[in-house]
Amino acid sequence: PNVVYVGTGSAQPRGNVSMGKGVYKSTNGGESWTFIGLEKTGQIGKIVVHPDNPNVLFVAALGNIFGPNPERGVYRSSDGGKTWQQVLFVSDRTGAIDLSMDPKNPRTLYAGMWTAERKPWTMIDGSEEGGVWKSTDGGFNWEKLGGGLPDGLVGKVGVAVSPANSKRVWVLQEAKEEKKGGLYRSDDGGKTFKRINRDHNLRQRAWYYTRVFA
Repeated sequence: PNVVYVGTGSAQPRGNVSMGKGVYKSTNGGESWTFIGLEKTGQIGKIVVHPDNPNVLFVAALGNIFGPNPERGVYRSSDGGKTWQQVLFVSDRTGAIDLSMDPKNPRTLYAGMWTAERKPWTMIDGSEEGGVWKSTDGGFNWEKLGGGLPDGLVGKVGVAVSPANSKRVWVLQEAKEEKKGGLYRSDDGGKTFKRINRDHNLRQRAWYYTRVFA
């Protein structure tokens, strides 16, 4: 528990945005910190750490909130942040906003990908590139999930795998079509999903709040 990782930047963007400047690490419970890289990844949406090995961690990088950049996506480190590998890249406009690791099987991960860009006059929110990806080999290879999840123009997404049941996965998805957005649940590890709640209260002000926790 003395090993702590922190990602910088406002990953829930609005009019006033704090720029991301990479990832920091503490090995003494937060008394002192060391910069460990990823300074060009912009806003950090989430960090997950292997439950048995604090040197293995994954970073969800949303990217430069003000314009396209190739450093978006999911990064993996196996040496505590000394070196990094970009293991999931969709495009220079679509980055990772959320990550969830199966605590019973840390080789299984889910990543939420979102196209977001802040302009002085507007907020670009969503594209057909976004959605949920899954890895079953420790983050080296990924596949995009469908099986009932919204397609077409989708926005911010939150994802969580149950710590009690590895087959149960929740996805909170912003979508252009009202009949597609909402809270989804899978009971087969992401093969198929069913929308279980369409209440708009779960999705309003999505830039801030689209998060789901198991």
